[in-house]
Amino acid sequence: MTKNCHPRECGDPVFISFLCRSSVLVFNKGITMLDLTSLKKSINHYNELLNTAHDSTQTQSLPKIIQDAIKEAVIQNFEVAYELSWKMIKRWLEQNFSSDYVAGVTRHELFRLARESLLINDVDKWMVYHKARNETSHTYDAITAEEVFVLASEFIHDVKKLLVVLESKND
Repeated sequence: MTKNCHPRECGDPVFISFLCRSSVLVFNKGITMLDLTSLKKSINHYNELLNTAHDSTQTQSLPKIIQDAIKEAVIQNFEVAYELSWKMIKRWLEQNFSSDYVAGVTRHELFRLARESLLINDVDKWMVYHKARNETSHTYDAITAEEVFVLASEFIHDVKKLLVVLESKND
């Protein structure tokens, strides 16, 4: 029988399954695994919006304001997926090396460590995504929005690859 409980409340020392306060770690038979649920949901929603935005048969007849709103939703979902992805990378590195290993590192260094651990393929590309994420936070104009939308169409492939790698390393 499987129990889902906090370790202080769980009487079964062989199998402990619980979500920690941040809802990120799942402990199972002493092996720490990432809970990738939020990243999966984010990617799925982001992918659906991106497909809708690129499907001219669906969007062509819509008013421009609605087309723009769909693009803005894609950008917002890019932001969420990016934030979740770098945090999952950091947590995976913390779990598989140590908290000290990634404490205080820059985003560039984090992505370099992720590349060395075969979580991602291209540090520079992830830094472009990072820059785009920062741009959307501080500057929001039509040109920036269009640039980030184009980049969001590329990022979906890399974040999906990251998820597959994290899932494979989570077993």
